[in-house]
Amino acid sequence: MHKVLKFSYFLAVFFLLSCGENPKEKEVETTTEQGTTLADEEIVDDNKVILFFGNSLTAAYGLDTEDGFPNLIQQRLDSLGLKYTVINSGLSGETTSGGLNRLDWVLNQDVDVFVLELGANDGLRGIPLKETRNNLQEMIDLVRSKNEYTKIVLAGMQIPPNMGQAYTTEFRNIFPSLAEKNDVYLIPFLLEGVAGNPELNLEDGIHPTAEGQQIVAENVWDVLKEVVLPVEETEMALD
Repeated sequence: MHKVLKFSYFLAVFFLLSCGENPKEKEVETTTEQGTTLADEEIVDDNKVILFFGNSLTAAYGLDTEDGFPNLIQQRLDSLGLKYTVINSGLSGETTSGGLNRLDWVLNQDVDVFVLELGANDGLRGIPLKETRNNLQEMIDLVRSKNEYTKIVLAGMQIPPNMGQAYTTEFRNIFPSLAEKNDVYLIPFLLEGVAGNPELNLEDGIHPTAEGQQIVAENVWDVLKEVVLPVEETEMALD
């Protein structure tokens, strides 16, 4: 069975409630000039790479990383005998701006499937929608400039109506609009079936519990299976 690899970062970030450091994440890190390390181990096999690039949702805030949806996806891939290695590049507190700043370094390795899960913190902070859209577009462009054959999956997000209905609606529409424009795969709403349910979220009401992460993993797999499964197996999975 393969172990999910995880990037670790030395960054000074001011966090919102939704963006705190995961208290259960403990790793041995080695500083580089870029301030970034690949912890635990290097990829030494010929597996294809799936990179989950996101914020505290990807990082499994408040949980052991083994309970997070990237690791659950790795377990699913292993159970199906699919030759993929998942890398968890989730960073608590990350905005689309921060993600864009660190993406070039993350893409120093070959990536076959890139899952982009960013934007929620932008919405919670009321960052201008144009800035969020532009940052996501630039990240998609950068991934393709590194390797035009990398398959991109964009995770759709929604936010509470704290910023007003117009902002909330336009924010939600960013993701399907970008997916259509760039012809990338879209997870309609990453937290479908989890958001707003107290039993499936931690006390902050934002981050999924271990049970919630299992539902999130299913939301991801519903789309990711179209990317990683052979065509005939995908058709069988959809039946």
